[in-house]
Parts: sequence; C-alpha cells; structure tokens
Amino acid sequence: MAQNNKKKDANHAYWHANLRLMAGLLTIWFVVSFGCGILWVDYLNQFHVYGFKLGFWFSQQGSIYTFVILIFVYAWRMNQIDKAHGVDEQE
Repeated sequence: MAQNNKKKDANHAYWHANLRLMAGLLTIWFVVSFGCGILWVDYLNQFHVYGFKLGFWFSQQGSIYTFVILIFVYAWRMNQIDKAHGVDEQE
C-alpha cells in the first residue's frame, strides 16, 4: 500500500511538472502571438525587421517562428523531466 502511494506521488509530480511546462510555453506563445501580433502592434510598428514593421512581422512570421522554437524547447525540457522522474527512454 505504501509503495502504491509513492507511485501515485511520483506520477503526480511528473504530471505536475509536465503541466507547468505546458502552461509556461503556452503563455509565451499567447503573449507573442496575441500580444505582439494584436495588442501591441501599433507600438511595435515603429520598429522594422528586414524592411517590415515589427508588429506586422510578429503577426505574420514571428508567432510561427516562436511556436517552432517552443516545440524544440518542449522536447528538450521533457527529456530532462523524463530523466528526473526515471521515465526516460533507455538508450
């Protein structure tokens, strides 16, 4: 019975770490896509990236680039979380 509780606690800790990571990454993506692409577009448009207004660039390209980077960050961090909780793929 005690071992069953330890396993539940370990599973809960692993799931909590995963949800925390997901919440953080989704918050970053929301801020970049909605904030920079919609809310702060007028302020950001005074700056230019490769000849385009920065607000326009974020709404068209920046949020996509950020999403792709966040996918790699998620995979990297999940590998670390898996190793920390002993559920990583053994090579």
